[in-house]
Amino acid sequence: MGQYSIYLDAAKEVAREAGEILRRDYFKTGEVFFKGEVNLVTATDTESQAFIFDRLSKSFPGHDFLAEEGLKELAGSEFRWVFDPLDGTTNFAHRFPVFCVSIGLEHRKELICGVVYNPMTEEMFWAERDEGAFFNGRPIRVSNIDDLNKSLVATGFAYDIRENRTNMRQHDDFLLRTQAVRRCGSAALDLCYVACGRFDGFWEMKLSPWDTAAGAVIAAAAGGRVTDFKGGPVDIYHPEVVASNGLIHQAMLDVLDGRR
Repeated sequence: MGQYSIYLDAAKEVAREAGEILRRDYFKTGEVFFKGEVNLVTATDTESQAFIFDRLSKSFPGHDFLAEEGLKELAGSEFRWVFDPLDGTTNFAHRFPVFCVSIGLEHRKELICGVVYNPMTEEMFWAERDEGAFFNGRPIRVSNIDDLNKSLVATGFAYDIRENRTNMRQHDDFLLRTQAVRRCGSAALDLCYVACGRFDGFWEMKLSPWDTAAGAVIAAAAGGRVTDFKGGPVDIYHPEVVASNGLIHQAMLDVLDGRR
C-alpha cells in the first residue's frame, strides 16, 4: 500500500462505475455531436464526466479538476485530477469496442497514480508511482524486445490530419522500420498496452493532458520509458509523447528525428 492508495482506490471504483455508463450506452443509437470536422462528442461523454466529477469532488473537496469536455476547476490545489470520461469516442460511436475511462492524479505537478478501464473487455490497468503497475490485479512489465525491426508499435492521428497531415510521415517511417504499426484510437489504452507488453512502443502528437495522464503513470510504473520527442521528461501539458519498453526508445527517437 503506497502513500497515495486512498486516491488510487477511489479512482478505481469511480472508473469502474463510469465504465458501466459507457457499457450501458454502447448498443444504443445516441446522438453524436461534432466539435470539429472529425472530432466527436456524445451524450455519454458528458454524462460520464459529470458522474466522475461529482464522485471525486465529493470524496476530495478542494482538489482541482481538468477533463476533456470543458471541465476546468482549478483553484490552486496541490492535487489535480486529470481525466477523460470516454477516451476513444470515435470508436464508441462506431461500436468498435476499444475505448476507456482514464483517470490520472497529479500532486504538486507530478503524476502519482492512474487508472484506465475498458468496460467492454473488463480490463483495468492501474499504477501508483514507485509501487508498480497492475492489470486486473496482476503485476505487469514492459516487453523485452530490443530491436526496433522486431517491434510492434502504435500511434494515433490528430483531428486536424485532413488539413495538416499530422504524423503521416512518421507513421510511414515506422512502417519501414518495425514489424508493424497499429492505430487503435485510444492513447490511454495504447500506453497501457506498452505497460503490459502488448506493444513495444507508442508515439503520438497533438495530445491533451487527459489523453496521457493516467497511461503515462502506468507505463512508467511498469518499467517503461515515457518522454517527449527529444527524450526529455514527459509533460502531459506538452502535446507529444513517446513511450516504450526502454530498449527501443532511442531508436524510436531517431526515427522521429528523421535519423533512420
